[in-house]
Amino acid sequence: MTLTKLKTAMFAACAAMAFTSTAVAADVKATMIIYLDPSVQFFNPVVKGAQDAAAQFGVDLDVQYANNDPVRQNDLIESATVSGVDGIAVAISSSDAFDASICSAVKAGIIVIGFNNDDLEGAKGNCRQAYVGMNEFASGYELGNRMIEQFGLKQGDVVFNPREIPEASFAVARGGGIEKAMTEKGIKVETVRSGLDPAEAQNIIAQFLIANPGVKALFGTGSVTSTVGAGAIKDAGVNIPFGGFDLAVEIVNAVESGAMFATMDQQPYLQGYYPIAQIALAKKYGLTPTDVDTGQGAFLDKSRISSVKPLIGSYR
Repeated sequence: MTLTKLKTAMFAACAAMAFTSTAVAADVKATMIIYLDPSVQFFNPVVKGAQDAAAQFGVDLDVQYANNDPVRQNDLIESATVSGVDGIAVAISSSDAFDASICSAVKAGIIVIGFNNDDLEGAKGNCRQAYVGMNEFASGYELGNRMIEQFGLKQGDVVFNPREIPEASFAVARGGGIEKAMTEKGIKVETVRSGLDPAEAQNIIAQFLIANPGVKALFGTGSVTSTVGAGAIKDAGVNIPFGGFDLAVEIVNAVESGAMFATMDQQPYLQGYYPIAQIALAKKYGLTPTDVDTGQGAFLDKSRISSVKPLIGSYR
């Protein structure tokens, strides 16, 4: 059995055992830090996964939101460190901003696991002991290549890839994967900052498409651009292929209707569940935290999307 298969089997067995057990007394303390705010629905399954793991492994869990403020996020990491928690699960949304505070936590003996976003250099760029999340560059590259093949994108074409927060690690990685696929075929990628407000993002995307009628395809980078992309295409009165990331009811509906080619699912429930489970297992039994790629098999097109629709907002 390969190491990857061993890890997969281990986590499957761990999860299966946990789901059949009753809640146990909390004897481990952990803080989960989400870099956005509670209004971003993508993180609802992340929190549910974390809460389920906390109940099943005996973890006193505190969920905090940084509201897209790096200063606040560092303050939350430092506060958790000073309070003496056993573990911190943190979305590493910047490759530089949180290095010092995370390293300080690790030096203090705290288990730190990144989730959802990782340093662009992985373990080489940050002291975190493991990362649970999608390989975002690889997923962007896969989506780009699938769109090229499906829609005959070719040298000289221009595609549009708006990004909610262009400097955020998820946008750099996913967008970088898309750009690599396009560059290899001589295709130019245009990008703008769309922001996190859905109405504003939809308007920005639509106005760009109106002003640039030669654009051959649209790529969403995150949950906001992927949620509003189909509406923006309609608003602009154009007919171009569209692919993106993440899951929301609007995204599923767009894929089902054919307004969206496909989305890349990163299984956010697992991004909440595994970090808290691993913190508990490391604290109680000295088990070493390990990376988990939650984006394997993430490509969801019309043939696969319907099966996940009932799980939106809870497990997907």
